[in-house]
Amino acid sequence: MKKHTIAFIGAGNMAGSLVAGLIGDGIDPAQLRVSDPDGDKLKAIADKFAVPTFQDNHSAVTGAEVVVLAVKPQILRTVAEELANDVQSGQPLVISVAAGIREPDLTRWLGGNVAVVRAMPNTPALVRSGATALYGNAQTRSEQRDLAESVLRAVGLALWLDDEGLMDAVTALSGSGPAYFFLVMEALQEAGRQLGLPAETARLLTLQTAFGAAKMALESADEPAVLRQRVTSPGGTTEKAVGVLEDGALRGLFLKALQAAAARSRELAEQAGDR
Repeated sequence: MKKHTIAFIGAGNMAGSLVAGLIGDGIDPAQLRVSDPDGDKLKAIADKFAVPTFQDNHSAVTGAEVVVLAVKPQILRTVAEELANDVQSGQPLVISVAAGIREPDLTRWLGGNVAVVRAMPNTPALVRSGATALYGNAQTRSEQRDLAESVLRAVGLALWLDDEGLMDAVTALSGSGPAYFFLVMEALQEAGRQLGLPAETARLLTLQTAFGAAKMALESADEPAVLRQRVTSPGGTTEKAVGVLEDGALRGLFLKALQAAAARSRELAEQAGDR
């Protein structure tokens, strides 16, 4: 990444993760700025990363080529409208990681005609293993798209969408997805315990099995279905277990779950835009 000044509005976990990832990628901490009204949060992030900090958002964004809005969705409109004059005069790339806020609403709050990239990361970004979908508006130039991708790639996978409407599906799949896997892990751990395993043994076996399966899937060119078939010997234990899950309509349950999450995502986005 070329030398750009990046201002983070908000000093929460996501901003801290992005700062850590960028510094880990070789970015000079002096290129990064963090703003937040909470002095304790600013001290913590400054002590850890030696980045310049501000309690005034206007000072943080002045001269910045990139502004990352990493605040809670319910206060994003207030923050955006307060920064509208600064954004209009400086014309930075604005990246929003606030869940559920649509690009047209954010662009309007910022005064219009602004390069805006909407990003939907998930919580594994906190350990630099995130999955992020990106959508850039018509004002976003190709070099700004590259810059936004570089920022989000610092905490994991980053993929582009051509249609912002697909963000609701992304929210349902990868945004909420970690909770689904945690639920499966929770269920496996409890089942192992009920089969007689010590609780800690069941926990460790569950965690390592989840990690190993994900690693195999990431490193293989084969689809998950093929990998599943390879460990499902005819007449064996795995086949018996998978048969029970299939009889229980597991696939249909996941489809219903994602449909419900996507519908709720649309509802929340509409409510946020109406405020």
